[in-house]
Amino acid sequence: MKQRLITGIVAGGFFLGLCLLGGIGFNILILLMALIGFYEFVRMIGLPAFGAPALLGYLGVFYALFPWEALGLEMPWNLMRVFGLLMLLFLVVTVITKNELPISTVSLLFLGMVYIGIGFSSIVATRNTQDGQGLFWTFLMLISIWSSDAGAYFVGRRLGKNKLWPAISPNKTVEGAIGGIVLSVVAAVIFALASGGLLTIGRAVILGIIAAVVGQMGDLIQSAYKRAYGIKDSGTILPGHGGILDRCDSWIAVFPFIHILMLLPY
Repeated sequence: MKQRLITGIVAGGFFLGLCLLGGIGFNILILLMALIGFYEFVRMIGLPAFGAPALLGYLGVFYALFPWEALGLEMPWNLMRVFGLLMLLFLVVTVITKNELPISTVSLLFLGMVYIGIGFSSIVATRNTQDGQGLFWTFLMLISIWSSDAGAYFVGRRLGKNKLWPAISPNKTVEGAIGGIVLSVVAAVIFALASGGLLTIGRAVILGIIAAVVGQMGDLIQSAYKRAYGIKDSGTILPGHGGILDRCDSWIAVFPFIHILMLLPY
């Protein structure tokens, strides 16, 4: 518990400090987190971490997270075009290896690249919103997600009786999930009240619900992957907490989702 607390304080303080500063430092931090996350994903599915097929995935994640804007550069090709090219290269791998690396495996690599690349790049996009309020929007979503986690944990421990999805995550309860939604909405509404008109209460309620529901689904997705491959944590880089994917599973589900629905400035 002590190790977990120390890691949380140090890592959290470092992350929030760079988030406050923004710019290229924050972009590079998220880039490194994404690359580590993909490394964890590759190891989780049982492939060599730096084999040729995995390198295609690293390339895609790197391209998606490279700080083009912070360096005053334009992305040469849009992300859909690059991911489309990499998809074809992944499929070529199955031919070159004569199906020693089957399409099911390269499909997982491609999925991981998109899942992680889009997820983390959406966090950067939120911090760099064109309205100049990126810090507000980023903290709004992070605090809402963390509030959902806290609400689900404490309400689940105190009142939880009905299992939410025992086949995937046996400790989660329906009561905890509801508690998470309520606390997430409360956090988002507090942001709205303090925003000076930037965020309406109605929009805050919607964002709070999304942060909780999609965030909890992101957690279940990660739990499903780990259960499928028989592992407890995706990595060990954060002592007491596991890996990057363990800590950011909700983030990389929520941030893309709110941009897909165009609920935040881009």
